[in-house]
Amino acid sequence: MRGLYVITPALADDPEVLHQQVKLAISGGAALIQFRYKGANSTRRHSLAVAVQAACKDDSIPLIINDHVDLARALDADGLHLGQTDGALALARARLGQDAIIGRTCHGSEALMDEAISAGANYCAFGRLFNSNTKPEAEKLSLLALEKLIKRCPLPVVAIGGITKENGAQILDAGASMLAVCGAVFEATDIAQATYELARLFEGNI
Repeated sequence: MRGLYVITPALADDPEVLHQQVKLAISGGAALIQFRYKGANSTRRHSLAVAVQAACKDDSIPLIINDHVDLARALDADGLHLGQTDGALALARARLGQDAIIGRTCHGSEALMDEAISAGANYCAFGRLFNSNTKPEAEKLSLLALEKLIKRCPLPVVAIGGITKENGAQILDAGASMLAVCGAVFEATDIAQATYELARLFEGNI
């Protein structure tokens, strides 16, 4: 796993608009899309997820569903991302199968990382690294602490939290495999160009 990990806006409400936005992000160089929806409307959640999945399938881009193992299974998505309050990873693995990509939020904790590895995660997510509108309440993780975690982690590491084209290179220099972004892409005037500028950071970090 390597490249730009693009997360959809948590309160998107128009499947057609979201489909087009995700298509633009993919055209700009997104390596993976995570569908994240924090609204209470399960019908809308499903419609939005289907729209995102269609955009991903057009270009064979992996789709990860945030939180909802039932939705991931219903859509036969490529995988699932679990926060610390989203259920047991082992149970999700049993429901989705061995080929599913399952990641776990580990914040800045080595203990949570070890738990995720033992439970069979495919990647660990650490952050937040910088000020973030998506997760403003999350505890901040320093680059030095991230680097230490990466050196200990045998799995690919996804870094998250306020990542932009201006600060992303230093996170890659610390050893992260993927940069997770939401606002830097979907709040941009030109989604494709914003994604491209972030994706090109990986060109100098082989």
